Amino acid sequence: MELAHSLLLNEEAYNQLGEFQKAEFAFEWLRFLEKLLPATSRADIKEKQIKLVEQLISLLTSSPGPPTRQLIAKNLAVLYSSGDIFSVHQTIDKCNELIRSKDDSPSYLPTKLAAVVCLGYLYKKLGRILGNSFLDTVGNILKAMKNAESQGRYEIMLSLQNILKGLGAAAIPCHRDIYKAARSCLMDRSMAVRCAAAKCLLELQSEATFMWSTDLDSVVTLCFKSLEGSSYDVRMAVSKLLGCVLVSAVTSKQGTASARQNIRKISFEEALELLGTGFLRGSSGFLRASGDILKGTSSVSKDVRVGVTQAYVVFISTLGGQWLERNFSALLSHVLDLVSQSQPKATQTQLDAICCRRCISFILRATVGGLLGEKAQIATAKEICQAIWKLKKVVDAATSDCNVETRIGSTDVVASQNMLICALEELGNLIYGLGTTAAPVLQDSSTGVLDAVISVILHPSISVQLAAAWCLRCIAVALPCFLSPLLDRCVERLTALKSSPEAVTGYSFAIAALLGVVRQCPLGIPHCKGKVIMMVAEDLLRSASQNSRISVQRMQSGWLLIAALMTLGPAVVQHHLPRMLLLWKCAFPLSPKDLETEKSRGDSFTWQVTLESRAGALCAVKSFILHCGGLLTDEVIERLLLPIPCAIDVLTQLSSLNKVYGNPLKPSSVTYRKRLYELLTLLPPNTCEGNFSAVLKELVLDLTQSDNQMAASAAYFPSLSHQNEFALLGPAFQETDHRFIEEQLLLVNSIAGGSLEYDPYSIYERTADSDSVPKPLPSTVSIITAASRLFGVIFAHVTESQRLQILEQLSTSIKQTKGSRQQIVQHNVMSALFNVLKHLASCKGNLGSEEIRSCALTLVMSALESSNPLLRCSAAESLARLAQVVADSTFTAGLAQISFDKLKSARDVISRTGHSLALGSLYKYLGGISSSQHLNACVGILYTLSQDSTSPEVQTWALHSLSLIIDSAGPLYHVHVEPTLSLVLMLLLTVPPAYAEVHQSLGRCLNALIATLGPELQGSSAIASALRASCLLSCTVMQDNPDCLVQAQAISCLQQLHMFAPRHVNLSSLVRCLCVNLSSSYLLLRRAVLACLHQLVQREAAEVSEYAVALAKDSREEFTPGINIREVGLEGALLSLLDKELDPKLCQDIRETLIHMLTSMAVEKLSFWLKLCKDVLAASADFTIVAPVDTTQEEEDAQTDDELALALENEERLHPFLHPRWATRVFAAECVCKIISQCENADSAHFDIALAQEMKQRDSRDDFLVLHLADLIRMAFMAATDHSDYLRLSGLQMLLVLIRKFAAVPEPEFPGHVILEQYQANVGAALRPAFTPDTPPDVTAKACQVCSAWMASGVVNDLNDLQRVHQLLVTSLTKVQAGKEAQSQLYNEATTTMEILAVLKAWAEVYIVAVEKHKKQSNISRPPFATNAREESYRDQTSSADELLQLVQADLGNLSKLWLAALQDFALLTLPSEYSCQLPAEGGAFYTVETIENSRLHYQNSWALILHATALWLTNTGFLIGDSDEGLTNLSRPVTPTTMCQDSTSRGAIKSPEDVNTDRFHLILGISVEFLCSPRSDAAMENITACLHALQAIFDVPWPRSKIGSDQELSVELLNVLHRLILTRESPDIQLAALGVVHQILFAAQEHVKEKRRSAEVDDGAEEKETLPEFGEGKDTGGLIPGKSLVFATLEMCMCILVRQLPQLNPKITGSSGITSRKPQILSENGSRLVSAALGILSGVPAVCSPEGSIAVLPTILYLIIGVLRETAVKLPTGQLPLTVAASLQALKGVLSSPMARAEKSRTAWNDLLRSALVTILNFWNQVDGAHQELDESSLLAAITVFILSTSPEVTAMECLQMSCTEKFKSALESKDPVVQLKCYQLLLTVFQYPNRAISYPYIHSLVSSIVSKLQETEKAKPENSAELQVIQEGIKVVAAVIALAEEKHRAHLVACFLPILISFLLDENALGSATSSARSLHEFALQYLMQIGPQYSSVFKKLMTSSPPMKARLESAVKGNQESIKDKTSPRHSKNPGKSTSIQLKTNFL
Repeated sequence: MELAHSLLLNEEAYNQLGEFQKAEFAFEWLRFLEKLLPATSRADIKEKQIKLVEQLISLLTSSPGPPTRQLIAKNLAVLYSSGDIFSVHQTIDKCNELIRSKDDSPSYLPTKLAAVVCLGYLYKKLGRILGNSFLDTVGNILKAMKNAESQGRYEIMLSLQNILKGLGAAAIPCHRDIYKAARSCLMDRSMAVRCAAAKCLLELQSEATFMWSTDLDSVVTLCFKSLEGSSYDVRMAVSKLLGCVLVSAVTSKQGTASARQNIRKISFEEALELLGTGFLRGSSGFLRASGDILKGTSSVSKDVRVGVTQAYVVFISTLGGQWLERNFSALLSHVLDLVSQSQPKATQTQLDAICCRRCISFILRATVGGLLGEKAQIATAKEICQAIWKLKKVVDAATSDCNVETRIGSTDVVASQNMLICALEELGNLIYGLGTTAAPVLQDSSTGVLDAVISVILHPSISVQLAAAWCLRCIAVALPCFLSPLLDRCVERLTALKSSPEAVTGYSFAIAALLGVVRQCPLGIPHCKGKVIMMVAEDLLRSASQNSRISVQRMQSGWLLIAALMTLGPAVVQHHLPRMLLLWKCAFPLSPKDLETEKSRGDSFTWQVTLESRAGALCAVKSFILHCGGLLTDEVIERLLLPIPCAIDVLTQLSSLNKVYGNPLKPSSVTYRKRLYELLTLLPPNTCEGNFSAVLKELVLDLTQSDNQMAASAAYFPSLSHQNEFALLGPAFQETDHRFIEEQLLLVNSIAGGSLEYDPYSIYERTADSDSVPKPLPSTVSIITAASRLFGVIFAHVTESQRLQILEQLSTSIKQTKGSRQQIVQHNVMSALFNVLKHLASCKGNLGSEEIRSCALTLVMSALESSNPLLRCSAAESLARLAQVVADSTFTAGLAQISFDKLKSARDVISRTGHSLALGSLYKYLGGISSSQHLNACVGILYTLSQDSTSPEVQTWALHSLSLIIDSAGPLYHVHVEPTLSLVLMLLLTVPPAYAEVHQSLGRCLNALIATLGPELQGSSAIASALRASCLLSCTVMQDNPDCLVQAQAISCLQQLHMFAPRHVNLSSLVRCLCVNLSSSYLLLRRAVLACLHQLVQREAAEVSEYAVALAKDSREEFTPGINIREVGLEGALLSLLDKELDPKLCQDIRETLIHMLTSMAVEKLSFWLKLCKDVLAASADFTIVAPVDTTQEEEDAQTDDELALALENEERLHPFLHPRWATRVFAAECVCKIISQCENADSAHFDIALAQEMKQRDSRDDFLVLHLADLIRMAFMAATDHSDYLRLSGLQMLLVLIRKFAAVPEPEFPGHVILEQYQANVGAALRPAFTPDTPPDVTAKACQVCSAWMASGVVNDLNDLQRVHQLLVTSLTKVQAGKEAQSQLYNEATTTMEILAVLKAWAEVYIVAVEKHKKQSNISRPPFATNAREESYRDQTSSADELLQLVQADLGNLSKLWLAALQDFALLTLPSEYSCQLPAEGGAFYTVETIENSRLHYQNSWALILHATALWLTNTGFLIGDSDEGLTNLSRPVTPTTMCQDSTSRGAIKSPEDVNTDRFHLILGISVEFLCSPRSDAAMENITACLHALQAIFDVPWPRSKIGSDQELSVELLNVLHRLILTRESPDIQLAALGVVHQILFAAQEHVKEKRRSAEVDDGAEEKETLPEFGEGKDTGGLIPGKSLVFATLEMCMCILVRQLPQLNPKITGSSGITSRKPQILSENGSRLVSAALGILSGVPAVCSPEGSIAVLPTILYLIIGVLRETAVKLPTGQLPLTVAASLQALKGVLSSPMARAEKSRTAWNDLLRSALVTILNFWNQVDGAHQELDESSLLAAITVFILSTSPEVTAMECLQMSCTEKFKSALESKDPVVQLKCYQLLLTVFQYPNRAISYPYIHSLVSSIVSKLQETEKAKPENSAELQVIQEGIKVVAAVIALAEEKHRAHLVACFLPILISFLLDENALGSATSSARSLHEFALQYLMQIGPQYSSVFKKLMTSSPPMKARLESAVKGNQESIKDKTSPRHSKNPGKSTSIQLKTNFL
């Protein structure tokens, strides 16, 4: 293939190839040339042009296939337009000559066609440059057309279209000739030719004015005629032509045709009339009213009607939304008139009426739903409402003055019914689409929408009543706030008008429809409504027999209401179940005897009532089983089954009843049968075991009897298991945008499709696509579906003899019928058999004996050769299922052999198609059929069939079958991949494009082949490359195919290729293809495009986006209108497509694609994405007022239209998204939230304005979220204040996210303020509307969350500003306190629970934050010397915290009661199901018993914060509060919407405050422990943290501590729960909070032990503290019992934390028992905090032990503390101690100073253990060698010091230990590190000053001399830096302290040593000026000490001064210099005592 990549064709390589390879090679070269020519320079082209033209012409004459001829033509055209044009006329002459040739042989045909195509492209590209030569060319082509066959006519039409496009107005001379030719082609037999002719005429009409002026009528008639017998593609093409011609006629501009003044311009109304004639009279024309029409007998064919319907849509869509808005009233009156009685043609039969109604609905849906924005739609809804009122008046007038008998037949009433149905359905759809934005329409009393719809409910026609009910259902879904009032209104009217049959049926339909919708409304309806409706239904059923005139209606309505009630689900139904079962039981006679008496008594009417009633009962039970599965206990099932035998008996009697009473009973009996079949299918098969044969007999009758043969269900819903088979049945079965109307054409035997009146019960069922009206088929049709399903189930449960008998019976009945009737019976039988086989396969059943198999096989084989393709498909599928069920390889091989033989011998299309599909199906179901030779045989036969060019149908079926085999064979197929791929490519290159279905099958094969090859396509071997090239080439051919479904397959093949071999797919050209087809008019093509995009953007979003924009900018071909990639990028195009698209699957794909793009690109293209979202959301802002459209004005002249168009263009330029729907706006709001979370993961600068501005200055391309904050707030505000509730929720969510993310971002320009502060007005304004009384509870609940987040965020500190938002929460709280009576009864009670809990949660959050802030500020003690500014800001903060607390405090009394009530509810709801009997019978404080399940979720969402808040409140009141007003009775039972238990009188004794507190304590503890015991893995971290904080808060107060301290079992349990939590949750915050709780529990235990000891002492009067009684753990033995011991549990927790952070503490890990010498390490900040907390807990453990117990745990505690010290004592450059070291020293001090160390019983053991610990520490020095320099000596010295000072003297007084310690201090003094020296001096100071001289003196004796000599050395070397200076200063302090401590006799000697040292540090006045800062500081420090010491020891001082004059002189000079410097400075430089270094004190505060 590489050889083909050159500018000239490589003829040498080309000539060596075989015939087929030549075609492939040529195509590859042409494809390459097409890309190369535009990129080649003009000079290069000219140089080789002659040769190139010659090569292209020679290819042209060598019979090229269709794709090749296209490329030859394109390349020639480009070649001439880029190079020289001189030889073009030769080429044109050559082509004309080829066309004129007389050779008619098939082999010459491709050359002729290629010439025709070539001419088309040449003229298209070169146009007028070619002069007048086109006259000859066109003449020649038209002449050739006269005797051309269909392929020729097809190509000629397309070629003429191209010629017209190229020449434009220049082609006027031949317009008429082309018009005549195209007219004849538009009526062609071949559908492809009709399509091509329509395209040609469409091109022609843009210049040929006569088409839409003088000849308009004939063009329109011609289009109608061409729609007769048309296919879907023809209807698409012709409707486009018809629509565009009419648009030209309506909008033609007079100026352009000044030459011809005879142009007639028609009005919009006239254009509609023209289309109307086609709709009503079809192709019989306007004027030629034939005899048929006059007699009113001929019926318009459905093809024409559907085609015209599409033309209406094209016509209106092309005129545009603005036009539609202005002319809607004209359109509405016109389309409604089409179905009125004044047009008997449209509605002469019910079928016609249904068909026309569907068409009208489609026109309205596609135009109003697709073109208008929400504002315009609201105006339209009002318009439709007016029309309904007008029609209503007509009906009222007709019904008021007639009596009952005549009025039903009144023509006006009948006339209005179809108009009303269409209007009501469209009104419903409109409001459904608008959602809550439709509120203005319904609240507008002048329009009176609800009144209009409800008044129509009394219309005499059932169809209208159902349409009105459906409309109400749509209103209720759109606006859930109307659901309850509408139900009430209907129930009330029904009760009031019980004696009117219309009212009974109409209102019961409405109620049923409304009940059916409750599932779609999350807010539901009040529970009591179910009760009311049950009563109404019962009343109707009971009173049915009272008035025979309306007994049928009452019966039907009663059961309909019960059936609809079942959809409310188990929660509601369980309360009515007993009554429902009773009614069900009473609906049937109890015994066969009763049935006999019934039979003998009844007449026709009573039987009708009875059957209707029983059918209703069956339907109600079916509804119960479907919707209340949870209630189906064994007992209920048993009661349901009781009447079943009797129901079956009635079924068997029906045929005899029909004979007796004739036709009136037929409809009721069919309905009854259908209902019974549906119910029996749902029940377990053994329910009717005894009646199997009776039921089967009836089923067989239904499937085969001839009286209901008007229908066949299988014709409507094929029983195919795969969508793929639909493809074989032609495009009609494919999903399209026109499916709604196209469906009607699929039906055999004049079924018009479904309609509500066929089965009123479907009014409450959920439809497949929820927004369109349910379309049940007539009972006579749907009974077949029901019968065949039941047949499938029952057949599997009867004996083999019965099976055989039944199959023979079915076979006979098929033989007995003939013609179309036989086909219908066959359909039914196949459908039933298919269900049998499906059922047997699913339950692994067995079909039975040989005879049964052969009988079933005979049935299938006869269908396999039926003339009906649908039957053949069904039969092939059944054949495969049969083989699957029999599961016998011989049988399967036999079946395959039958098909082989048949295919070899048969020549007819029918058997070849059927049997080829049978082979594919067999393979699909029995994959592999375990023999490869079988596969070879199949493939061989199918190869041959797929090349049978005489029959495209055989090719299609064979290829489809082949694709099934490839799919199923998997790796087995590898051998055949190459030949199959060659076959596919050959056929793609040769099969004419007109045979689209062959190409579609080829596409499926290619797709299956690519899937089979899979990742092998990436390979680099020659074979892999060849296969890949073939695949890519095939895709290219398919992409150029004119059929959209083939293009869709090409895209999905490329998608697969991109998945397996991404490097080899040209992304740029693929993206171009996707963009071009993005808004194709074919649904399946759009789906393929989006599926592919969805895949591409997951890997290469940025590239795809860039390619799309680049292609849009330099694109030569225009993108489809409506997609503006150039301006808004691919993302914007997808957003606008999402807004217009109606297909739910496609919308989902668009959303997912956009989200993938957003995730990977939003941060880089931040401004772009935010602008997109803002443009979409900005539409919310201008949706303020809904202006009615003024439709009264007449259409203005053309000039104003031009102005309008211009204005429109400008508006569109300004607004890329003109009127986005609410759903699109909601999606945009969700996108903004996603963008924020993406930024959060990206860079901190997005949330830091100062950093963002700085980075933006550095690089202007950088973009940060915080810079767009104003836009973000504006978007949130727009969304939160919209009309749509969903959008309000999204807006509030966005606001919440913004507050949480930006609350702490400071405002750099105003220090002390945050950036969000400036937006407080916006936030307040966004929240206020959510608290109005008519706001739905879910919006208010969300708003509460935002309020609390805003108040808690600390953005606003000013009380007045806070109060604005606070006031909103206060109003909500008032509403909560008002109780149930005040709650609106619009929604389910659970929504009240949701709202109340949201309010309480919001208050809880604010209270928690207020308390925390208050606590923080009270902890910060005021600094002593604070400047005024600091003081003020500090005061501000304090006051803001207090203000927030004060705001909450006002309502705290009420809040606390409500919180406690909510917690009590939650505690009850979390009880396991076995304790459900303990739940209060009348519900909780905030939930009702009926809505308990729905309420659980709301409690789950809010309990944690409420728990925390309640704990804080109890803490702050110290558990001391007593509610005097309640007399302490109902302390935790506030007066709330429902009090939980009975009133206080029945509660017996009044509870004491102690009991109340205990209850509250256990409530909080119980909820916490229950939750923390097993938090689900998805439990929110916030909940766990809140729980732990609540426990911490509670244990802050003495009373709860005393409770837990005294209950050891409870403490241990709690510790175990916390231990498990620490093990399962890695979050440091959670672990720290848990340790906090552990600490408090331990503290409580310590308090408890202390208290017991104290009371024991008091009791015993013990004098001596030493003889403590044995309290604490360990008692006398010291033993701790795991599981029961608090100490053990605490140690376990601490050990768990420490070993997790420092695994080396665990001897099992290190493998040695002691603390090993390992390099110390610094832990992370979180790790350090955790370890410190654990050490803090450890040090408190001994205090809860008895002396023996303490001895048992001490080794462990010391090991862990010292271990942490050793492992984390790292030298820090600052000299500070690591946090963990400080904590371990603190813990060590805590342990050493424990009273147990002094206790008599434990002292000795403790002393031994403590000495060992000290030795361990001293031994660490031995490890401080070169390898362990990191170990910090200071930390170890500090540890020694702690030992010296905190233990009793006998521990450290041992001489060897003392010496060791002294050594360590000495070595530290000698250290080279000033930090170590400094630390050493500080520690020695504390040791020397220790009051117990026995301890301090030995150290003073040993070390003072060293210190003095160190200071003397300093005289020579002055301090170089501040560190050395500090060391000397500390040394001076130590010596000064020693002097103070020395005995009198030694003191003089010490002073005499000390003074010279001090004086040596002084500088004289000269040296002072030039000295370093360190020397100067030392001078001042020494001078100060001299000033102090001199007066104290004056005698020594004087003696020294006299003995040493130099010293005296030096001192005097220093003093003098000092006085001078004092004079210079007004204030003293030093405070009195500068020597005390506070920072050190802080660091060593553990001493």
